[in-house]
Amino acid sequence: MLVEELMQTDIVTSDIEGTVRAAVEQMLRNHVGSVVVVDDGNPTGIVTETDILKIGYGTERCFGDIPLERAMSRPLVTIAPDKSIRAAMRTMRTENVKKLPVQDGIDLVGILTMVDVTRAYNDIVKEIHAMEQPVGFSEAELRGLGTRRE
Repeated sequence: MLVEELMQTDIVTSDIEGTVRAAVEQMLRNHVGSVVVVDDGNPTGIVTETDILKIGYGTERCFGDIPLERAMSRPLVTIAPDKSIRAAMRTMRTENVKKLPVQDGIDLVGILTMVDVTRAYNDIVKEIHAMEQPVGFSEAELRGLGTRRE
């Protein structure tokens, strides 16, 4: 299974010049747990619910007073749409992230979250089991094995 099969294509972004409050508003309005931060249209970071909790607790300032750039996580960890879900899960684990923006070259084309992977868990397990099965022979191939001469 590939990233492009599970990723969400409705990507919520916020400009780097914005505030944490504006990012929170975007998250609430769009019912998402993160926004990709863009600088001149290019993805440069991500702000998650956890990032917002940390910056709010650490600064004790109003969200409207905190620049988004100060709260975002960077460098941005991304994945290509043609990569496998197993590769995405490995990246999430090694980079300790739950959300992976999906980039095709320089274009932001989607986002894959741990929630997306969890929802598709049964399909992923079926695919893994199918890959583990030995390649079988048809009945005709089996009958022909005893009579073939090399």
